[in-house]
Amino acid sequence: MTPVHPQTSIGHVHLKVADLDRAIDFYQGVLGFQLQQKYGTRAAFLSAGGYHHHLGLNTWESLGGKPAPKGHTGLYHTAFLYPDRAQLADALRRVLKAGIAIEGAADHGVSEAIYVSDPDGNGVELYRDRPEVEWPRDAQGELAMVNDPIDLEALLADAPPEH
Repeated sequence: MTPVHPQTSIGHVHLKVADLDRAIDFYQGVLGFQLQQKYGTRAAFLSAGGYHHHLGLNTWESLGGKPAPKGHTGLYHTAFLYPDRAQLADALRRVLKAGIAIEGAADHGVSEAIYVSDPDGNGVELYRDRPEVEWPRDAQGELAMVNDPIDLEALLADAPPEH
């Protein structure tokens, strides 16, 4: 089988949410994504850098709904890739400032990641990649990711000054 083209990427994620304004408050107010368009009272589109949307939020099938219970299939998390360690540190600072619980944090060798949940219980990964030349490899040259702890205080020390 021929692999997919190497420049293929995930363009956007569209989430079902129970309360549109509450979801916008999290993704815009906490994480800092920009609201590009609100589609009536039932959907919104947010992005980084003015793109039409990286994130869609809607209540079309989920208005007032409850999160899926543990042990059921569905989305595990949405991952937001930050350009460098300083911007990941800024994301961590935003989350902590908003009083959102950190559910996990890991150094995967290829990346550093912080895990939280949005107000609807959707998993959210905030991460930065390391350059490919730094990725851990085994003796055969195969990728050898790890699940080591991250020093969150040291990460916060790398955050850019607040404006």
